[in-house]
Amino acid sequence: MNLFTRFRSFQTNIVLAFVLVILMTILIMSVTSYYLSRDSVKTNTQAYTLELVKQVNENIKSYVNGMKYMSSLVANNRSVQQYLSTDSFESLGEEKKQKDTVSDFLEAMFISRSDIASINIFGSDDKIISGRKDFELNPNFDIKSMKWYMDAIAANGADVVSSSHVQHIIKGRYPWVVSLSRELLSHDGTQKLGVFLVDLNFNVLSDMLKDIKLGDRGYVFIIDSNGKIVYHPQQQLIYSNLKSEMIDQVLSNKSSTFTSDEGSRSRIYSIQDSDFGWKIIGVSYVNELVANQQNMRSSFILLGIICIVIAIMISVLLTRRISQPIKMLEHHMKEVEKGNFDIHVPVPRTIEIGRLARTFNIMVGKIKELMTQAISDQEQKRKSEIKALQSQINPHFLYNTLDSIIWMAESYKAKEITVMTSALAKLLRSSISKGEELVQISTEVEHITSYLKIQKMRYSDKMDYLVEISESLEDYLSIKLILQPIVENAIYHGIKKKGGSGWIMIRSEETESDILLIVEDNGCGMDNEKRNSLLHPSTIRSGSRGVGVMNVHERLQLYFGTQYGLSYTSELGVGTVVTIRFPKVL
Repeated sequence: MNLFTRFRSFQTNIVLAFVLVILMTILIMSVTSYYLSRDSVKTNTQAYTLELVKQVNENIKSYVNGMKYMSSLVANNRSVQQYLSTDSFESLGEEKKQKDTVSDFLEAMFISRSDIASINIFGSDDKIISGRKDFELNPNFDIKSMKWYMDAIAANGADVVSSSHVQHIIKGRYPWVVSLSRELLSHDGTQKLGVFLVDLNFNVLSDMLKDIKLGDRGYVFIIDSNGKIVYHPQQQLIYSNLKSEMIDQVLSNKSSTFTSDEGSRSRIYSIQDSDFGWKIIGVSYVNELVANQQNMRSSFILLGIICIVIAIMISVLLTRRISQPIKMLEHHMKEVEKGNFDIHVPVPRTIEIGRLARTFNIMVGKIKELMTQAISDQEQKRKSEIKALQSQINPHFLYNTLDSIIWMAESYKAKEITVMTSALAKLLRSSISKGEELVQISTEVEHITSYLKIQKMRYSDKMDYLVEISESLEDYLSIKLILQPIVENAIYHGIKKKGGSGWIMIRSEETESDILLIVEDNGCGMDNEKRNSLLHPSTIRSGSRGVGVMNVHERLQLYFGTQYGLSYTSELGVGTVVTIRFPKVL
């Protein structure tokens, strides 16, 4: 095998791809490591962290001051003071007018800021005013028992900023908010008028802080004066005890910073107190304070990504050349799986895949040839079975008819002999039907009429019959000789065994797609066991010369499908009804 042929080998291509990727990665990483200085200069980022925390504090302070400004406007509003301090009004209309004035005032505040979740006043005498028209108080909660309400009462007119919490006061709505509450007092401070509450969406605070990063892993979080988490970027991990913070040390520490003793995971906590009870804490990791170490890490990551990209590009180019023929072969295999054998896989240049493709093409050709042969064999077998079934005409009826003719001839009944011989001739002619598998229903009716005419002459007054086939069905086709075996059974196994006279009726029905020929007699009938065994293959006796009902049933199913054939209903001493079902075929 020459060098060019070896290069086309699947295994060689894979080896070359891996070698090339590994060599490229080692080369790039080695050159980069040589030019990177190992001497790093430590730069203390603590000042930057403190400055950032101070800036966050100023932003939050501005955020809270907006809430305080609203509480001052409400506390000093003349309409609010007048409405809450009035015990009784001159009329309900006057009370409603003053309440609407206060509500419009609160609504104007609510509309002015998109971050307000709700703004409400809860009077000490159960007066409730909301800045939201759709406000409906939740009946399951006592306002006066809520923490923000009790804290406002305890603060005696000072603003109280709560930690983040779920607000339950509005029926059907439970937003996550930060609340500012304040007890409203009269201008002279002698009368407690109620509590003002404004809820601000927690998302505003979250959006303000979530993008602040201190290095790769540093972050900012907020606690209240009791150590409860107000905001944390990993709040769910804190609540589920998958992450912890040194809250106790933060509350007890007198300085603005301290470092935790956690080895390689040591953190620097930078603390900034606010003037409304919150503490803003910045957390940075000690091992990220070395600037050059971060630069080196970033460089390695960047170069690693470049190496990976290059390796992927090279691998894609090489493996595409290798895998494309395999995918093409897989696609053709799926087509064969669906039953499409008229395909030919192009033979690729890769040696191993080319051999597979050639073998696959040979295999598909063989399968197609075998399937064609099998289909042809099955079709021939089906035709042979139908012809064999149709050829199983029991000659005993012919013998019986000839015996009757001889008997009549001996009795000098010349007219009856003529009628019976004519009927027999018609019967035989319609039975032959030029070797066709299908005959018109009119031909089948002619056949069974001749048969019944002969039987009527044989049994005289013991049997009568009636044939009522719709003329609209006479041009449709059916398999020949399907009525005679059924009628024969009705005569020999029903009427003869009954004793006395009997009758046979042949009629037709039709559906949108099917034709039903119904043979009914008033013979002796049969029990369920015998009726159920009629169409079972085990009921056919070996050596039987009769066409039989099983013969008719099998021919109908072979030609038209298993949903067609015979069905029986019978009752002992009453009679039997046989239904022959086959599709409408013109």
